[in-house]
Amino acid sequence: MTDTTALDSFLDKWRSRWPEWRVVEVFVPVAQRPVALAWFSLLQEFTDAMNIAGDPLPADAKLAWWGEELRDWQQQRSRHPLGRVLEPHRAPWFELAEALPALIRLREQPRNEEQAFETAMPLATAIAEVERVLFAPPATGRWTTAVAAQLLAARLEGAGAAAIPVQAGTQPAPSQPDWAARLLQHWPTRASGPLPRRLASALARTQLQRFKGSGEPVTTLAPPRALWLGWRAARDS
Repeated sequence: MTDTTALDSFLDKWRSRWPEWRVVEVFVPVAQRPVALAWFSLLQEFTDAMNIAGDPLPADAKLAWWGEELRDWQQQRSRHPLGRVLEPHRAPWFELAEALPALIRLREQPRNEEQAFETAMPLATAIAEVERVLFAPPATGRWTTAVAAQLLAARLEGAGAAAIPVQAGTQPAPSQPDWAARLLQHWPTRASGPLPRRLASALARTQLQRFKGSGEPVTTLAPPRALWLGWRAARDS
């Protein structure tokens, strides 16, 4: 398999998971499109490892491999096809590698809402710091909470009830739609951050709004709806 073919296989996984991206990426500057596509394809690899079904050992080994790969990116060395696109950017890859174990902890059912966000926040922070380098957003603005909510949403969509916090005392655990609603409260409609993040966040947020329960598919947005959503996200700069 050539490097180009191998790269395309990872990019196609992202495109298959988020077909609306082909519509909204028209708002991304042309020079940033390959980087954005590679970056979100990498994050999809991490999400898949978090939501592994069955024996977690293969996924844990994969995350350990990714940790070593990202540390090599810090030294301007890469083996993975996605690294050919991303590694030339002098982003804090080491810090991202150090935050990957949060994906393993996110598989555990949290005690409460606060613990859920505390678990997601180190990885969300590392993701945001990489995006500061990849996409050079304005110096102001924080989008780590929105990224943390997106990580928790991906866990809910992949694991269902196992992702919902166990409430303390006599308060019952929320339903899947209730937990989705709580996550949306932490996830502003007008997200800050660089344009590619705002677009990806808008797609993930509207998917969570339409989420009914694990195992129930969420329909793909019609192109006009996706285009309108992308326009709004691009405007919110």
